Amino acid sequence: MSWTDERVETLKKMWAEGQSASQIAKELGGVTRNAVIGKVHRLGLSNRVGKEEEEAEVVAPAAPKPAPAPEPVVARPAHAPTPAPAPVSNVTTLPMRKVIIPAGQPLPPQPSANEVSPEALATVREVEKRAKKITLMELTERTCKWPVGDPATDDFWFCGLPSVAGKPYCEAHVGVAFQPMSARRDRRR
Repeated sequence: MSWTDERVETLKKMWAEGQSASQIAKELGGVTRNAVIGKVHRLGLSNRVGKEEEEAEVVAPAAPKPAPAPEPVVARPAHAPTPAPAPVSNVTTLPMRKVIIPAGQPLPPQPSANEVSPEALATVREVEKRAKKITLMELTERTCKWPVGDPATDDFWFCGLPSVAGKPYCEAHVGVAFQPMSARRDRRR
C-alpha cells in the first residue's frame, strides 16, 4: 500500500472530521491503525482541537485548586515551654523499606552488628588495626578492596591487605561479606 495523494486527502478530511485512526484505516483499506497514526504525525495533523473547543477553553479556564486550610493557632502563655517535636520513627524498624541516603550524609556503620557474628566483627577489628589503609588509586587486583569509613571524609580508606584468590577482599573481610544463606537466615530469627 502506498500513500497516494487521493488517500492522503481522504485521511486529512476524515481526521479533520474527528474520525478515529481505526475508522480511517478501515475506510482506506490495506492500512493499519498505526500506519494512519504515523502518517498523521508526519503530516503534522496530530492536533485535533476544534475552534469551538479552543474557545471553550479560553472562556472557561480551569479553576485553581483551593489552598489547604491553615492549621489552627493555639494560644499558649509566654512562660509555657515549647512542646517537643513529635518523635521520628526509626527507619530500621520498617522492614523491606529501601532507604536512600542523600549525598553528604553519614553512612550507616559498616558492618552492622546485627548482620555479622560477634566473632567475625572481632576478627575484622583486629585486621583493620594492621590494614595498609590505602587509597582508591593504590588498589590492585591483589589488594583487599574493603572500604572503611565515610567516603565524604579524609579518614576514608581501603584495607589493602592481600586478597583471597578469586575474591575482592582479604580473608577476614571475605568472612564478613560472603556468608552462607543458612547462617543469615538463622540470625534473623
